[in-house]
Amino acid sequence: MAIPGIELHHLRCYLALAEERHFTRAADRLGLSQPTVSRTIRRLEELLGRRLLERTTRRVALTAAGERLYGELRELLPRLEAALLPDPEAPVFRIGFAWGFPATWPQAAIERFEAETGVGARVYRRDAALAGVDSGDVDVAILRGDLAVPGLAAETLLHERRIAAVSVRSPLAARDEVGWRELARVPLVLNEAGGTTGASEWPPGERPEIAVRCGNFDEWLEAVAGNRGVGVVPESIGRQRVHPFVSFVPIPDAPLMPLQIVFPRHNGHPLTRRFLAHARATVRQCEGGGGGGVVRKGRKG
Repeated sequence: MAIPGIELHHLRCYLALAEERHFTRAADRLGLSQPTVSRTIRRLEELLGRRLLERTTRRVALTAAGERLYGELRELLPRLEAALLPDPEAPVFRIGFAWGFPATWPQAAIERFEAETGVGARVYRRDAALAGVDSGDVDVAILRGDLAVPGLAAETLLHERRIAAVSVRSPLAARDEVGWRELARVPLVLNEAGGTTGASEWPPGERPEIAVRCGNFDEWLEAVAGNRGVGVVPESIGRQRVHPFVSFVPIPDAPLMPLQIVFPRHNGHPLTRRFLAHARATVRQCEGGGGGGVVRKGRKG
């Protein structure tokens, strides 16, 4: 018959005392005060309805009932505690991105997802256009751009305004804003691995020259900082301090940039829909009031 009221801390305390046979040493081992250990053992005896210790001023001795309990606990309690530890091989929900991870809503979405499901979520950067969601390296990817890829579904959460990233040495750094077609007349720095703005977004005959092609965001950033050309990024990147030699200039007439969650159309992670639900809710709270984002739901693929 189960005895109500007995908790792990009672058993841990008793096992330490039974092994140390000394209240002060047991208290030190447990990181507790000696009176706390005494109260815990007394409470355990009350719940069991039998005496476990013979206490004297010089030593602690176990009664017959105490010896029996000690013999069981020294085998069972370590196994029970090991069983309660998190599984080191427990699966995680993998969230990929290529560059410029959003700084507001994903953190709130991840926290709520973990609290609801009990499954940990980890963020992985992949220097690839689809951030590994196409190869199975991640379960979902947070990507920018209007993506339509066979086998993948994409849900647009919001649209971001774009800004120009320029070197502090560029004449554009002193401008309050720059026009979208005006940018077609300056060299463009292009991030080919996950970048979101290419020359094809301008009309034919008005497209910018590609000055530098980069393999990841860090290379792109250094090329801009070195005044090799101008880059274009979502407005949210400008809210982060990304480089002391890069300035950001608004482009009021630039096309808006979709931000999407992309995931396998079939045989995806069973918790994908729950993560999407938290993403939608936190986007509405964090971005829905403005600041460069316009919430729009939709699915492609």
